[in-house]
Amino acid sequence: MYGSRTAGVQTERAMAKIAMKFGGTSVGDLDRIRHVAGLVAKEVSRGHQVAVVVSAMAGETNKLVGWTREISPLHDAREYDVVVAAGEQITAGLLAVALGAIGVSARSWLGWQIPIRTSAMHGSARIEGIDAALLNERLGQGQVAVIAGFQGIAPDHRISTLGRGGSDTSAVAVAAAIEADRCDIYTDVDGVYTTDPRIVPKARRLEKVAFEEMLEMASLGAKVLQTRSVEIAMLYRVPVRVLSTFDPDAGGTLLCDEEDIVEKKPVTGIAYSRDEAKISLMKIPDRPGIAAAIFGPLADAGVNVDMIVQNVSEDGRRTDLTFTCTRSELARALDALEKAGPAIGYREITSDANVAKVSIIGIGMRAHPGVAQTMFRTLSEKGINIKVISTSEIKVSVLISEEYVELAVRALHSAYELDAA
Repeated sequence: MYGSRTAGVQTERAMAKIAMKFGGTSVGDLDRIRHVAGLVAKEVSRGHQVAVVVSAMAGETNKLVGWTREISPLHDAREYDVVVAAGEQITAGLLAVALGAIGVSARSWLGWQIPIRTSAMHGSARIEGIDAALLNERLGQGQVAVIAGFQGIAPDHRISTLGRGGSDTSAVAVAAAIEADRCDIYTDVDGVYTTDPRIVPKARRLEKVAFEEMLEMASLGAKVLQTRSVEIAMLYRVPVRVLSTFDPDAGGTLLCDEEDIVEKKPVTGIAYSRDEAKISLMKIPDRPGIAAAIFGPLADAGVNVDMIVQNVSEDGRRTDLTFTCTRSELARALDALEKAGPAIGYREITSDANVAKVSIIGIGMRAHPGVAQTMFRTLSEKGINIKVISTSEIKVSVLISEEYVELAVRALHSAYELDAA
């Protein structure tokens, strides 16, 4: 099962237990795998016990997914998992070989060998527990464990996969299970930035990010870490560092508790997502149970609903309801709503896939009034119309026309004084 720990940033022991994770670009070819072996060897030479989690080589998972869909668009999800899990298996084996070639004792592990037990949802399973006894025994003997990320074993004793980006989740879950002192996520960027540097060249790398902030960033479009991995890190208080494989001494970003961040600015970062679609149901009867009549069929169809806004008519008898989902789920959502049309009783349904979500995130919002007003004023000054608004304690998200995404991100980044000097 997962391990437990106290909150707060821990000081690394002279001989620590470390989990290292390397993404697809980090292991993209044999030279890069050799480079990764060198980084692992450095940690071993410092006396640390090391578990390494690897992704498939860059592009391999897409290739395997494409082959599966080409053979049969309506394939068995269990066989899909068998195919797409192969990419991580190859990388794990190659890295173990590369470590052996430079004199480091290593063994590759597949998800079922540890075992990493998951739910039965093939293609998007969730980790339910990890038996780390044998893993810890081998680590104690000085052997590096090279673990295939993204995969586990389902209750039906078949290979399961965790969904795209699942190797991040594997790494943090393994770190929690072995009670690692830290989990280092190596990728092609040198940390978490205030926003996408491709849009805002003056974006700054953050030295520390609170777990809650990173969870919001990941769920709202930031691509650095997978959402579930941040959830596990926050739940089990696993200190996580995001580092560059190609410049590991650049500093990186530490994910930690809110209490470990001294300066809490109102806004820490700006996130955005273009993968959005808006659906509006017009003139719905305003009666008890109507929300269940709408969102029940959507849930049954596997549609994840995000932002929701409702407007009741003056007479209180009819209401308009708007919500968002991902673009990939738009067709499924519309189909489910059309089939449920008689039960819902709407007069008209409209959709728009040319929208995007822009969000401001920061734990400092709790203590700083007027943060949302600054966002709305800034967008207004740029002539950007807001279609939908949703909020939480540490974030405000707005839905806007996709054509204004970059303008909105740049304007908000400046408005909240996030630009690098």
